[in-house]
Amino acid sequence: MASSPDLQQRVISVVCGVLHVEPEMVDADSNFVFDLGAESTQSVQLVAAFEYEFGIELDNEQALTIQTVGEAVAFIGRHLS
Repeated sequence: MASSPDLQQRVISVVCGVLHVEPEMVDADSNFVFDLGAESTQSVQLVAAFEYEFGIELDNEQALTIQTVGEAVAFIGRHLS
């Protein structure tokens, strides 16, 4: 499994690509909707991008309940272990 800092950096990279935000704007506490401006279609795009980046399949219903970058890192980390 990827180390936590590496995993977090990869998640942030995906978030920046999908939401078109600068990496400096994103940290573990960043809320996808309230802090980063994600719309519902972008939430679905994020799930697909995480699946592609990490080569995993996520439960969309569960994945769409994730609200922060830190929660996404933990969720993906569980799927990688």
